[in-house]
Amino acid sequence: MAAKTSYFCQNCGTQHSKWKGQCNSCKKWNTLNEEVIEMKAVKVWETSNDFSKTNKPLKLNEILSNKEKRIKLLDHEFNRVLGGGIVPGSVLLLGGDPGIGKSTLMLQIALQLNFNIVYVSGEESQNQIKLRASRMAYKNS
Repeated sequence: MAAKTSYFCQNCGTQHSKWKGQCNSCKKWNTLNEEVIEMKAVKVWETSNDFSKTNKPLKLNEILSNKEKRIKLLDHEFNRVLGGGIVPGSVLLLGGDPGIGKSTLMLQIALQLNFNIVYVSGEESQNQIKLRASRMAYKNS
C-alpha cells in the first residue's frame, strides 16, 4: 500500500503539500504534522498479461526472445552498435569524454530520421545546435 500524505498545522488546521518550518496561514513555527490522507493499492508491474503467473528468476534459455522491430539508420556502424538499429520506444544515453563528437553524432541521426525528434541538450544553447545543424547542410522546412 502506498500512502498519500499532507501536512496540517496543529494551530489553525491549514493543509500544506510539503513540510515547512512555519505555517503560511497563522505564521506559527514548528506546528506542521504529517498525516496520511489516502491509502492506495500499488500495482505490481508484470512482464506479461497473464496475471496468474508470478515473476521468478529464469535461465536465459527459458526466456522467449522476440525479434524486435528496429529503425535502421544510414550509419551502418551505429546500427551494428545498437544491435541492428534503434528499438522504437527505447531511450538511448550516449556518454563519453568531452569533444569526441557525441552531440554531432546525435544531431546527424536526428536529422536523418523522418520522425518528430526531441533534442535535449544540457550543455549547448539553441544557437549552438542550430549552427551545428547548418554546418551539416540541414535546411529548415
